[in-house]
Amino acid sequence: MSVVQTVEAGRSSRSAAPLGRLFVLDISGGHVFSVNPDGSGKKILVSDCRMPDGIAVDVDGGHIYWTNMGVPSRNDGSIERVDLDGQNRITIIPQGATFTPKQMHLDKQNGKIYWCDREGMRVMRSNLDGSLIETLVQTGLGDTDRLDATKWCVGITLDHKRKQIYWTQKGPDNAELGRIFRANIEIPKGETAANRSDIELWFDRLPEPIDLELDLTNRVMYWTDRGDPPRGNTVNRASLNAKPDAPEIVFTHLMEGIGISLDIPGNRMFMTDLGGSLYSCNLNGSEKRTLLAAQGNLTGIAYVELTPKEK
Repeated sequence: MSVVQTVEAGRSSRSAAPLGRLFVLDISGGHVFSVNPDGSGKKILVSDCRMPDGIAVDVDGGHIYWTNMGVPSRNDGSIERVDLDGQNRITIIPQGATFTPKQMHLDKQNGKIYWCDREGMRVMRSNLDGSLIETLVQTGLGDTDRLDATKWCVGITLDHKRKQIYWTQKGPDNAELGRIFRANIEIPKGETAANRSDIELWFDRLPEPIDLELDLTNRVMYWTDRGDPPRGNTVNRASLNAKPDAPEIVFTHLMEGIGISLDIPGNRMFMTDLGGSLYSCNLNGSEKRTLLAAQGNLTGIAYVELTPKEK
């Protein structure tokens, strides 16, 4: 989850300028931690998470949200929330309400969180407090379908202006069967999550697409791919308005790439991988930097801007 979130415009102009901060998940250590955009100032905010994977930060609300995969073979995923300083931790989506939640996206304007449920084979959403859980897309049902990785929903993002959702179905490891889909946010009248007719295949035959992010200013999609090189373990991008035949690869040599977050005003992006590294580069892939290494197994990442007090 990215898209720069800043303090409210109504706050005093005499306030100190916002400072960037990255919030990152370590699936092996079970941590939520934050760092400065140059990799310095690491702070562990939450421990004992159950395989955390997706993260979103609501600056104005003062909350961090993250998904816990739990044990992928069990229906025991959950979503938790904590204050920006790591206090007041609560579970908003209890174990069993979602199977294996992955990347998540915050829709603050409409008071919703969206996430993909991998082994649950669905795209889901709820209110910010976890109430009104809904399934928007259902790609399969039951244990037999659950073995088919082409049905696994992993990454998600929203185009708020056009009221559309995008999500990845990664496929088996390194199988070149990964796909990216899009649909309207709301299910067409008279249809269901399992039979909705507005789903469009946006890209197919991808190595193994994982997390998604949208640059809505320039209408460009970015995503990580953890498949085999040369097309896998990369960051890719493609125009939403004039989709090319093949995406442009802008970053290579990830080690099982997972998370991605964009800072559009700063012309930069941040990525994580299961090898334990945190990277940054310009949106066109130039000025590549490794900010942190050997940090466990890193998954979700979110870049936001905070006031010095919030930081």
